[in-house]
Amino acid sequence: MQEILNVKNASKYYKSASILTKALDNLSLTVDQGEFTAIMGASGSGKTTLLQVIATIEPLSGGEIEIGGICLSKQSEPKRALFRRDHLGFIFQEYNLLDTLTVEENILLPLSLQHVDVHTAQKQLHTVADTFEIEDQLKKFPYELSGGQRQRVACARAVITKPTLILADEPTGALDSYHSKQLMQTFLLMNRSLDATILMVTHDPVVGSYASRVLFLKDGQIFHEIHKGDRNRQAMYQEIISVMASLGGETDVYETCTSQCETSNRK
Repeated sequence: MQEILNVKNASKYYKSASILTKALDNLSLTVDQGEFTAIMGASGSGKTTLLQVIATIEPLSGGEIEIGGICLSKQSEPKRALFRRDHLGFIFQEYNLLDTLTVEENILLPLSLQHVDVHTAQKQLHTVADTFEIEDQLKKFPYELSGGQRQRVACARAVITKPTLILADEPTGALDSYHSKQLMQTFLLMNRSLDATILMVTHDPVVGSYASRVLFLKDGQIFHEIHKGDRNRQAMYQEIISVMASLGGETDVYETCTSQCETSNRK
């Protein structure tokens, strides 16, 4: 299987006055083509920082990142910007849709930035709109849609360029349990039907249980890793809870989350 992402000995430090914070500590990981990988961990574990350095939004303090065989750590910022445009798809908690543009215009925006011709762009638009069942929403504006519909639009925009890697940062953070489940079904659709490679940061064990692999971060390092394999989602969820409990020092957060997620799981 083709390796899409290779993070080699990544370190990231933040300095404030005389305090040096180590957000990532010599971390290494790989993601293969077609994998759906979740990154989990307590607040401050480094998961968002990891996503930001992979997205080349934040520079590394040390180490290297390769995506599709290209070493981004050695690229200039203009070249990294072009790489982000052409090879990465982004899905955010707050959708990041432009309310002054229609749904159609929002989805087509990445293709416009790539100067794709109108005929090709329209063909790709209707393919993703049909996949995500938003054909009847194309002429509407984002503020006219529900939260779940806006996230499907954001997913369509993320995949329309057929990116090498899709990065999702707490994509269900602004959604209730019903719409979170719908969005995760959409992620599975992207992964299985469109062969999208997804790397997702989440704090929610229910959301994490949809992934085929979960990496747990602690103090900027990979603490543990689990694979779904042939198990069902409930079994994956239970193992996630078990690992979260073993992390230690975060029990209040995790007990609250566990209670909420178990309620969500029963719905």
